[in-house]
Amino acid sequence: MIDLELRHLAALAAIAAEGSFGRAAARLGYTQSTVSQQIAALEKAVGGAVFDRPGGPKPVRITPLGSVVLGQGRELLAKAEALADAVERFKAGDGRVDIGTFQSVSNVILPSVVRRLRDEHPGCDIRLSEEEPEQPQIGDLDLLFYDGRIDGDVEHLKLLDDPYLLVAGAGTFPAGPVPLELLDGTPMVAWPLTCDQPSMEQAVARSGARPQVVFRTAVNDTVLSMVRAGLGSAILPWLAIRGADVPSDDRLRVHELRPPLPPREIYLHWRAGRTHSPLARRTIEIAVEVAAELAPQRSTTRVDTASRPVAAGDER
Repeated sequence: MIDLELRHLAALAAIAAEGSFGRAAARLGYTQSTVSQQIAALEKAVGGAVFDRPGGPKPVRITPLGSVVLGQGRELLAKAEALADAVERFKAGDGRVDIGTFQSVSNVILPSVVRRLRDEHPGCDIRLSEEEPEQPQIGDLDLLFYDGRIDGDVEHLKLLDDPYLLVAGAGTFPAGPVPLELLDGTPMVAWPLTCDQPSMEQAVARSGARPQVVFRTAVNDTVLSMVRAGLGSAILPWLAIRGADVPSDDRLRVHELRPPLPPREIYLHWRAGRTHSPLARRTIEIAVEVAAELAPQRSTTRVDTASRPVAAGDER
């Protein structure tokens, strides 16, 4: 059976349906001699005749052995057709992509990426997983968003710089940019010491300011709720502020910091040397486009001024 080919089975099915080698050849787009050669090869592979050939105008008839082969062969042909269809859909982008993400990217970048992928490839399968471990691993993921570069046999693409801003209660600080030195000893609500948070806090310390962290939580909404409640202020990257679902009110104000802190860097990672599926490749392209579109929004984000307080998440 190792010599049996799908084209032999296709010829068998066509002859059984048409009743003659000539009509089967026309149906398949072959010459009659080519179909005869395929059936001869099939009969050699299965060890017997698959058609009785009465000659003349009489139709050929499938033999009992031919019926057995045709019954199993139709299943193989159907599976081959399904395989061809799956390959075509995969090449068209209707495959599966597994993406690792974290809170800010999930709220701001990924919704646009997912929407565009769905619009272009309605049949695609997008799997998202969100966590922020201290030592992230690619694992079985196709792509991984992370705020910084990760170790290991991976390749990366920097998407954007995400500047840090100060979120405080109204009246906590004078209007306008806040000097870092004013944060010395002030109560702060902060993220846990994972990802880029340690680097940011070290940069604050190098400026000479020693804020008093009174509460840590990984949930952006909780950070902002505690700031509203007056527990303290918070230093958050722009993406977190942009993505927070906070109603605009005068309880929260967003300030620039002077001097500005080094921004956190948002990267997209994948296994080194990995051949991307068309869907994964398109995901990377769209992520780059979305990140580029966010740059003008960052530059026009309104922060606290002497004339108007701005709530976290406020945008044009």
